[in-house]
Amino acid sequence: MLKNIPNILTIFRFILIPVILFCIFTGNYLYAFAFFSLSGLTDILDGSIARKYNLVSTFGKLMDPLADKLTQISVLSTLVFKNIIPFWILVIVILKELIMIIGASFLYGKDVVVYSKWYGKLATVLFYLAIVLSLINTQYNFSGLWTHLDMAIYCIAIFVTIFALVMYVKYLYKDGFIDKSDLKKEKQEVVIKKRK
Repeated sequence: MLKNIPNILTIFRFILIPVILFCIFTGNYLYAFAFFSLSGLTDILDGSIARKYNLVSTFGKLMDPLADKLTQISVLSTLVFKNIIPFWILVIVILKELIMIIGASFLYGKDVVVYSKWYGKLATVLFYLAIVLSLINTQYNFSGLWTHLDMAIYCIAIFVTIFALVMYVKYLYKDGFIDKSDLKKEKQEVVIKKRK
């Protein structure tokens, strides 16, 4: 039974996504805050349990980060739709994830694992914190410093996200996971096509 707990918690996070979105769409930001916080807590719990009891599974490796990204992008999309945060925040996050997917395609079929670095985890924590502040601010209509605090944290999170992305691409290129000769061939082919 214990070995299934991390996976159950991951599935639970997927179930929470439509609940959080429904709460935001209907203006119940306090409930959205509560369920979003619960999602973050289960994320911490499933990872801690899996590592402590050596219960890391293939399902968990695939679904755990997917649950994180889907939760984050879904909530950010809904906040944009409700005009709570600007659209450019969502665009940067989605572009970053697309580049990460492209990077992962280079590693497909290779015996390589790119572990999460501290800056990647920091970006996730900052986004969670900013989203929580956005929900609380919208619920209670705070004034003064509170009205800009969430945006300040979003900006820091974006900066850390871009830094993490640059380091990820550098890591792939420097350690040879991206075949540099293939990249050169592609450039040569483009030049030849242009000449034709």
